[in-house]
Amino acid sequence: MKKILLMTVMFVLLVSCSSTKNSMEVAIGESKSKLIKTWGSPVRTLADNENGEILVYADQVFTNMEHSDGSKIAGQNYWNYNYVYINKDGKVTSTRKEKQNYPPQAIDSQKIHGMNLLTAK
Repeated sequence: MKKILLMTVMFVLLVSCSSTKNSMEVAIGESKSKLIKTWGSPVRTLADNENGEILVYADQVFTNMEHSDGSKIAGQNYWNYNYVYINKDGKVTSTRKEKQNYPPQAIDSQKIHGMNLLTAK
């Protein structure tokens, strides 16, 4: 009985302490400072063409490759991006998720600007 109670308490603590960063949910209208407190610092910050900015969060994901002997190694990788658009008043206006093969250092803000992807919609 004590084990069941202990396991239940541990499960509740684990669920209650889970970070909102894992869910990557953002409330429109949330302040930039609250977002950074919740998610941490972005990997990149880009200027948009409306005096705002775009906070770029990225997670690298590796696919598993299995050898004929059953062992696994890290295979190909890709990046899950979450772009958070911040207006000039410091509030979240929108977000965009994207899966890409290039690392955050390769994001070219001039190229994205030319494609009209930097404007918060």
